[in-house]
Amino acid sequence: MKYVINDHVVLARPPDGPLATQLGAFAASRTALGYARSSIRREIRLAAGFSHWLTQEDIALRRIDAGHVARYLRHRRRRMQPGPGDDAALRHFLEFLRREGVIAAAPVATRRLTAAERGVQAYIQYLRDARALASATITNYAPFIQGFLTHQFGEGPVRLARLTARDVVRFVQRQAPRLHRKRAQLLTSALRSFLRYLRYQGAVTVDLAAAVPAVANWSMPAIPRAIGDEQVRQLLASFNRRTAIGGRDYAIVLLLARLGVRANEVSGLELGDIDWKAGQVSVRGKRGHRTPLPLPADVGAAIAAYLRHGRPPSTSRRVFLRSKAPIQGFLGQCAIGSIVRHALLRAGIAAPTTGAHQFRHALATRMLRHGASLSEIGEILRHRSPQTTTIYTKVDLTALRTLALPWPGGA
Repeated sequence: MKYVINDHVVLARPPDGPLATQLGAFAASRTALGYARSSIRREIRLAAGFSHWLTQEDIALRRIDAGHVARYLRHRRRRMQPGPGDDAALRHFLEFLRREGVIAAAPVATRRLTAAERGVQAYIQYLRDARALASATITNYAPFIQGFLTHQFGEGPVRLARLTARDVVRFVQRQAPRLHRKRAQLLTSALRSFLRYLRYQGAVTVDLAAAVPAVANWSMPAIPRAIGDEQVRQLLASFNRRTAIGGRDYAIVLLLARLGVRANEVSGLELGDIDWKAGQVSVRGKRGHRTPLPLPADVGAAIAAYLRHGRPPSTSRRVFLRSKAPIQGFLGQCAIGSIVRHALLRAGIAAPTTGAHQFRHALATRMLRHGASLSEIGEILRHRSPQTTTIYTKVDLTALRTLALPWPGGA
């Protein structure tokens, strides 16, 4: 007697065992993530065999863990040829069961934290709760503070009252030469923040933050590398918009080029961020700030075409989705950079860089050449500091000459 699960998984017999009732929900979850029917069939058959084996071994539901998966696979290999994805398939099944609360969560290996690590955790908690800093900032700061405390105290007790200005200076002098200038500046920012925190907590009485040396920061060290207008047109023309992936990537690059948004802002864009009636798109910038931007007609048309004809079915609210299972939004800005890099390579375009940020520079350069002021450029690019925008004054000297004042006393 055959047994059918979700209309397309056929088993030779009805499933049994403690997990038999979960097979239908598991199959539905894999379908929702966009996995192919052949993959789902293999995973369901493995899961059904695992459930049957649990009954044979008299293993109760509450006792199931990853060790039983390994034992079952060894048992199965003695009877039939193993498949390359057997282990991964059953790991997916166990993860599903844990998410649904059917079995207990996997035990987390605990390690006793060092005093330095505990100090870093308290600092992170302060940044998150008292300062409300962005997660990215906290993630950047924490390793530097971990390194500082470990350098000073190793794995022993952390005696903050013994810190001196000399300790701070020596640490920066040792670390800064090994880092890129931007990372070195981030190091000093993190260290000042931590030392101010220590004084706020009363752990130190001296203003050690003032002892953190400055890292050289030459004003406007390099001209921003921007892709040319003709290269942008060539790149956009290279996409095969009749395919789902081509339509998606075309909309992404057009969004980058027309609005100058950041890669992470594209990857994080959600369906509710687009107001079709008002012709606006709301982007989440740094620190979670939301900014409404006008949605150009061609960008809106490209996104709408992707949503109608190319976007795979999914419960995700992200606008742009992966093309392969699991069907979900991109994890971050690296995926957008990868799309740009492969598109440039495929089109044979020798752009200044292979990243997505060059479109942002291109928009600023184009605005400058059409007479926009630096404040207008900074507003469009959502720069928090006017100093950030001044780098574009190096881009077009011809345009800058029109802004120059006459030299006193005549030419």
